[in-house]
Order: sequence, then structure tokens, then C-alpha cells
Amino acid sequence: MSQEIKVIVGLGNPGPRYARTRHNVGFLVVDALARRLGVDRWLNRFEAEIALAEAGSVRLILVKPMTFMNLSGRAVRQAIAWYRVPLDRLLVVYDDVDLPFGSIRLRLGGSSGGHHGVESIIAALGSDRFARLRIGIGRPSDGRDVTAYVLSRFRPEEESALAGIVERAVDAALTWSQEGIVRAMNRFNRPIRPERRPVTRTEDDAAHAE
Repeated sequence: MSQEIKVIVGLGNPGPRYARTRHNVGFLVVDALARRLGVDRWLNRFEAEIALAEAGSVRLILVKPMTFMNLSGRAVRQAIAWYRVPLDRLLVVYDDVDLPFGSIRLRLGGSSGGHHGVESIIAALGSDRFARLRIGIGRPSDGRDVTAYVLSRFRPEEESALAGIVERAVDAALTWSQEGIVRAMNRFNRPIRPERRPVTRTEDDAAHAE
């Protein structure tokens, strides 16, 4: 019995200028997934960096397109054609400004939501029927242009929370690979609950004064 192959694509822009920027969170998740699975060798193929991994009974092809975001579809099309992977075995991981920072959402199909990397993939594949794992980065609260915002680095307080967010996204991607999109959605598509902390006497007094 042949081993099932699935492809997980993380979207981002190549080069140190864009490393650890908001738009590169897809790269961060796929890198963390490779580390989780004990893979440290990346190959340059299909205008992308490719890593081969084993996750249970599934062989995973990890893909980071090196074409810059707006041309991501070229690398994805080449990879799934080479490995003969149907679209229901493709997962694309990327940032989403319309989700609150730190939230993650899985879904199957749908529009690009204005994300140029996903637009490129839909155009290259001629279909939107593939799974997505969206990582919330939130919208700028200071009136900044969205393009400048997504290409900027995380704030220190965001950076400190990023490792946990990325690891949860890795858990979601592995669940998708082992159990499918429906079970992954049921397990991970939950709203973030803000941490509760004790109210100090000063804060309590201030609240009553307002």
C-alpha cells in the first residue's frame, strides 16, 4: 500500500529583509513544523524551498515559495504537479489581517480575502478548493497603510506570544494531515479567550471613578 502524500505550503517573502515580519508567519509555521518532525534539510526545487517529512502514516511535502508573495502560485502548481497531489491534500498557511492577533482558523475553499499570495495560488491552480490555515495578525490600530503594516515586524509584546501561536498552528496543521479538515476545524476554530487577571485595588477604584 503506497504512502499518502500531502502538501503543506507556508506563504512569505524570501530574504532577511522580510524575516519574522507579519506577512511571513506562514514561513514561521512551516519552519516550526519541520523542526517538530525532526527535519532540517531543505531542497531548492520548484522555485521554492522544499522539505520532506514523515507524520505518522503520511508523507508531508513542506513548501516555502521563493517567488515573493504575489507569485506564490507558480511554486505551488509545480510542487503538486510533480508529486501528483490532488487539491484535497493541499494546505496553505498564511497571515490574515481580518483575524485578531493570535487567532487561527481553518477552512476549505473560498475567496482569497484580498491576500495576494492566495490569489496567486487560486489563479495558478484554477480552483479555490484547497484547505487554508489562517493566522490572525490583526489590523493596524494607528492608521498605518495595511501593506506597510503586514511587511513590518511584530511588536515586542506580540513577539513574546508568537512562539505559542506558531506551535498551536503546527498542532492544527498536523491534525489536518492526520484527521482531515473537519476534525481540525472543530478542534482549532475557537475564539481566543482573554486571560483573566486579578483586579488591583487601584484599578478597581479607577473603574468606579469613570
